[in-house]
Amino acid sequence: MIFALCLVFPLAWSFFLGDAAQTAYDEAIVLTAISGVLLWLMTRKKRRELQPRDGFLLVALVWTVLPAFATLPLMFYLPHLSFTDAYFETVSGLTTTGATVLTGLDALPPSINIWRTFLVWIGGMGVIVLAVAILPLLGVGGSQLYKAETPGPMKDTKLTPRIAETAKGLWLVYFMITIACILCYRLAGMNWLDAMMHAFSTMGLGGFSSHDASYAYWNSPAIEMVAVYFMLLAGMNFGTHFLAWRRWSFGPYARDPEAWLYLLVVCGSVFGVAYYLLANQTYPSFWTALRYAAFNVVSIATTTGFSNTDFNLWPIFAPVWMLFLCSFATCSGSTGGGIKMIRAELMARQAVREMTRIIHPRAVVPVKLGGAPVENNIIFAVLAFILMYNAAVIGMTMLLAASGLDIITAFSAVIACINNTGPGLNQVGPATTYAGLNTFQIWVCTAAMLLGRLELFTLLVVFTPGFWRK
Repeated sequence: MIFALCLVFPLAWSFFLGDAAQTAYDEAIVLTAISGVLLWLMTRKKRRELQPRDGFLLVALVWTVLPAFATLPLMFYLPHLSFTDAYFETVSGLTTTGATVLTGLDALPPSINIWRTFLVWIGGMGVIVLAVAILPLLGVGGSQLYKAETPGPMKDTKLTPRIAETAKGLWLVYFMITIACILCYRLAGMNWLDAMMHAFSTMGLGGFSSHDASYAYWNSPAIEMVAVYFMLLAGMNFGTHFLAWRRWSFGPYARDPEAWLYLLVVCGSVFGVAYYLLANQTYPSFWTALRYAAFNVVSIATTTGFSNTDFNLWPIFAPVWMLFLCSFATCSGSTGGGIKMIRAELMARQAVREMTRIIHPRAVVPVKLGGAPVENNIIFAVLAFILMYNAAVIGMTMLLAASGLDIITAFSAVIACINNTGPGLNQVGPATTYAGLNTFQIWVCTAAMLLGRLELFTLLVVFTPGFWRK
């Protein structure tokens, strides 16, 4: 029922702009609201304490069912669009992937593009975190949901004593930075409508645009600089932003074990790729190479997926390095995807500890993060996550290759979807869409997006026999 209210936002814009898509939203709102009311009527008399298992199931259902209702405006207005393609598009939005099967975006009604980018913004901080702030009002606690949805090994860290207050604080910071992003885009040269839509995509790190050419539509270094700055912000832990805002201090950034490593890796890669492009004579000057490297490296590394050129045509090392970055560069607690920088850092420190043990078998060498020792059970959980992540990438790549895709397209599509990045290489590069894939391939990519957004275990645990045993 709450999700039906979200559809009022594009409906209002449709009326305001007179873009003739109002009927699609009217029908979608009625169907979504009626479905919610029926579910409430069927279950309203049954109440019990929400258990962790219920939290995981509810998270999985929210992220798989809500995109089905989000397809309604697209399917009503674009009757030629199949459910498979529409579901892929809305899952891509809510998981902040930004992969699309639509073309002719410039000719679509503005409210359709507003709905697409608004889905990215909603999914950015997480529909579930929003629900955490609302569920206590209904008499249901949301702690289990927060643990199930919040990424990273530091799940139990609470920023405020009450979990609902934490969710509200995160959303407030998210909203404030989004407003700042809209204003900066407007000052840099976008109109108000484009500024709003691209701020939604930027803060959600989703990559949906209202133009087929993405940021090449403007060819503006100023607009690209704004995008780079806010993409970097959105790729950081919003818990850190929250603490910095609450204390009016930059101290939380200095103490964040991920933030500086994240900035070092991404900014170092920008200069490295720029020099590489210059050395391969892709661009005539270093400053031109730096401009295109900065925008596209930051965009892919933060799993946003914007582009201002077809980087698929660059020498192969550069785009492959960018896809490698999107696998781990963003921070936990950000709106980005991938395995997160904190897990990569823990694995690197664990590798160093194992090599130290080979030399000094009896030495006690704790793995530390931010000066504090990390418990072995967290390290084991991260190792299991990395194993499942690699298994999922290999398995789905093999499925796509077996279905007829070339190996570069198959691998890059899986990497781009499971890391919630969007564009890959070859047939799914930045200058093309996923429309060329067949139905089976689209569903594999859809599953990859959901697995990546729910960090594998949250979704996979629902399919284990033990989960359903009493």
